[in-house]
Amino acid sequence: MERLTKVQRAIWIEKRLAEWYPETPIPLDHRDPYTLLVAVLLSAQCTDARVNRITPQLFALADTPSAMALQSVAAVDAIVRPCGLSPRKARAIVELSALLVERHGGVVPQDFDALEALPGVGHKTASVVMAQAFGVPSFPVDTHIHRLAQRWGLTNGRHVVQTEKDLKRLFPRESWNQLHLRIIFYGREHCTARGCDGTVCKLCRELYPDRKRPPQVKKA
Repeated sequence: MERLTKVQRAIWIEKRLAEWYPETPIPLDHRDPYTLLVAVLLSAQCTDARVNRITPQLFALADTPSAMALQSVAAVDAIVRPCGLSPRKARAIVELSALLVERHGGVVPQDFDALEALPGVGHKTASVVMAQAFGVPSFPVDTHIHRLAQRWGLTNGRHVVQTEKDLKRLFPRESWNQLHLRIIFYGREHCTARGCDGTVCKLCRELYPDRKRPPQVKKA
């Protein structure tokens, strides 16, 4: 393949990922926007598979904001401990549940600012909820997508904020939600942190057939 411009790489990546991953199921098990919000919060520095093993027990304890707000942090912590950072996550879950009841009538708001005002909810978590629960075009970028976007020459940003801006400029708004998941699926399966350094997986080889050395990836 001849040397591609950034726009050409973006078009190629979107085309190939759509071929390989025509379906984009949401990786975190959930029943509604609230259970998705809690699951996404738990997924920070934890695998989706582990979160999916934990949430059935947690939601058996409480699966609505009003019910969760009545639980003790200790009770929630005891369940979510395998997810890591459990004291912080347990407190955030109980506190955000209380705030959902107090400020939003027990309903997860369809608003970035309102979501990011909740304890434990950053921009990435809010973006996932807006995209996957409400279908609002978003492009959640975590450290994994940040790494792949740099490997694929889509950004040279030093942080996820810049990477998100660059990806949103490169790809059509209507593709953001599915493309975000497709990048995650491909990264987990083929372009992992240890399994590919930018020269090994099929997509990296297609984009950069003459690349001999791993690209320098700036940490998020």
